[in-house]
Amino acid sequence: MGGAIRILIAGLVGVILGLISWSETGPQQPLAGADAVPVRIDSNGFHTDLVMERAPLIARGGPLADLVADLGPGEAVRIGWGDARFYVDQSPVTSRLPDGVRALFAPDNPSVVMLSPLSRLQPGRNSDRQVELRLSPDAFEALVARIEASLDLPGGRPRLSATGPDGRTRFYASTETFWIGRMCNRWTAEVLEAAGLTVHPGRTIVAGAVLADARAAATLDTARTDD
Repeated sequence: MGGAIRILIAGLVGVILGLISWSETGPQQPLAGADAVPVRIDSNGFHTDLVMERAPLIARGGPLADLVADLGPGEAVRIGWGDARFYVDQSPVTSRLPDGVRALFAPDNPSVVMLSPLSRLQPGRNSDRQVELRLSPDAFEALVARIEASLDLPGGRPRLSATGPDGRTRFYASTETFWIGRMCNRWTAEVLEAAGLTVHPGRTIVAGAVLADARAAATLDTARTDD
């Protein structure tokens, strides 16, 4: 009996170590140059969003560009993804714990893509929870295409799921599903992977892991520029 338990524990340790070490690298993209497009990853400690200027998004065209152009005034946009109920609800988290359990452990939860206008792309107060990347136009195109691929487009048109309390933030139906094995930070990591970054999907239950991968990519690009 004791031997079986030891084997089980060893197996669990192996699975955990495998998840921690699991890495994926996106398609190779050209290095950023003078035409680099800035993209920032923000975290509130639990959740991650992407922040970028609206002009290159709109210039690209397509369904996502149309949604971004239709937002309220501002030079930048915050983009995120999450459960269609828990992510949209802005009431105190303490009153939503049962719904949080449902979002994590129920299968095939509907999800939404969030778009929220910002006045400009500038660092926030807590720089430890932000990483700015400078992407080549090709890498930026791949990143945006991955975001757009998350949108549910029946007949080619996005479906508005909800509007935030501020009247400016909008949530659009996504084709993807949310659960503990694929939360918001995993989605952010997949978007960054599309842009050519190396990410660690097994660590994305923690927002800091996404920031760490982005920080490593930003450091690598700086080193290449210095060479």
